[in-house]
Amino acid sequence: MTETTTSNCIFCKIITKEIPAQIVYEDTDFIAFLDIRPISAGHTLIIPKHHHRWVWDVPNIDTYFIVVQKIAKALQKAFATESIHSKVVGEEIEHAHVWLYPSPDSSTLDAKAFEKNAELIKKALS
Repeated sequence: MTETTTSNCIFCKIITKEIPAQIVYEDTDFIAFLDIRPISAGHTLIIPKHHHRWVWDVPNIDTYFIVVQKIAKALQKAFATESIHSKVVGEEIEHAHVWLYPSPDSSTLDAKAFEKNAELIKKALS
């Protein structure tokens, strides 16, 4: 079942801006933001703006993965690395999402670095 948003979904609340997030990309169908518990600097989640339980339920999955590729290329540029990991998930938050993150390193992940990482990714997307 596809819904525009659900009231109890944290990702839907990010889409509607009820919950703040470090958004690095947004278009009419998708939004990408930094994970609040990052595996590495630049750990980004890409989600559809319409609530779908699983990635495989997203009707325009081809466009979805074009956005995922765009974000992956920006992460490569922003963090000067070729190694970007991806994970298709949906267990913890029941809203389709793809994780992208550079190889974990010793980068700091404090609040200032978090904001700086978002800016690096946005700049790499422009």
